[in-house]
Amino acid sequence: MRPWLWRRVRAPYIPRVKQRLRVGAVPYLVARPINYGLEDEDTVEYVRDVPARLIERLRSGALDVALVSSIELFRVPGYSYLAGPVVAGQGYVASVQLFLRRPVGQLGSVLLDPSSRAAQALLAITLAPREPRAVLQQVEASVDVRQAAQARDAGGWLRIGDRALVEALSDGAPPAFNPSEAWRKDTGLPFVFATWVVRPGVQLTREHLELFRRAQTRGAAELERLADEAAQAWALPLAACRKYLLEECWYAPGAQLEPALLAFRDRAAALGLCDGALSPTAIAL
Repeated sequence: MRPWLWRRVRAPYIPRVKQRLRVGAVPYLVARPINYGLEDEDTVEYVRDVPARLIERLRSGALDVALVSSIELFRVPGYSYLAGPVVAGQGYVASVQLFLRRPVGQLGSVLLDPSSRAAQALLAITLAPREPRAVLQQVEASVDVRQAAQARDAGGWLRIGDRALVEALSDGAPPAFNPSEAWRKDTGLPFVFATWVVRPGVQLTREHLELFRRAQTRGAAELERLADEAAQAWALPLAACRKYLLEECWYAPGAQLEPALLAFRDRAAALGLCDGALSPTAIAL
């Protein structure tokens, strides 16, 4: 009997598929000028969520890069960040507000929007010299912070994002303390609310960085249209929406980015809100 004759079978060629970059960003109008079109990029797996939950995903490894509260840079070692497009303000920013039931100095307690970490830290920093005994209390995500403030007789409530913008620009808006404006007065620096934070161990290629450059370029070209759409969708004054997106929000602080971030780190660390020894690596775009 003849032995079996084995022949080598060549496996069919299967092209290697690159793993998509897992990117998360906040679902607010303020972020659109720097994340515009990222959700349509073939090489990106895109997620929208509030900053606090994006931070959870970044820490767990479920995301590679996320546009999250800048305070996160100084709470976990090993982060890096894109030294380019950020969400910042040079003074008053309508989408981060401490709405008041009593004047600053008589607040007593303040309830915090649970969605943001940077705004909470910023409020603690700016209230410290103005009302050092104010008690800041976070509410659960399912609780409306304004209703809770009324029910608990709190002196005010911190609101962020689109809901804060609508509340601030609508008729009959309550009085407010603007922490970004206070930060500017106290430090002379812009305040950086959010940066593109890169998870430890993630190496970004030139192609990855180009994704964020393209998003910023697209967003810059759409600023007026985005403001117009927001005014129409939320029945707000067009001039106010344009002022918010084109003047109040600042997306390219340039050389002021690092000093602003480090000043935030140092003041937050003095209150025990982050690790003052951390210096994350900046990735130039």
